[in-house]
Amino acid sequence: QVQLVESGGGLVQAGGSLRLSCAVSGGTFSSYVMGWFRQAPGKEREFVVRVDWSGSNTYYVDSVKGRFTISRDNAKNTVFLQMNSLKPEDTAVYYCAARRKNIGPYDYWGQGTQVSVSS
Repeated sequence: QVQLVESGGGLVQAGGSLRLSCAVSGGTFSSYVMGWFRQAPGKEREFVVRVDWSGSNTYYVDSVKGRFTISRDNAKNTVFLQMNSLKPEDTAVYYCAARRKNIGPYDYWGQGTQVSVSS
């Protein structure tokens, strides 16, 4: 059974930084496309960023480009999301997800970690 566990969320002031981690167990992490999503209160979950199995190819939603950076460590079965210059509108529950194929829906999801940015 594949499990994803996020950590690193918290409360930060606008302009600050946080680093989220997502540890994956029970699967073949190095073959997965990994993504981060977020869901703000009263809103639908939205895609934030994804990275391919090698870590070389990434895709960011426009609202986080230049501020967020995704990376992965295949030796540690972990994907990271470095978030800089945080804004109040970044406040959300952040979820990591894993996809076994290059396209299509994500197969596995974490439980989420809360990120709150105060103004």
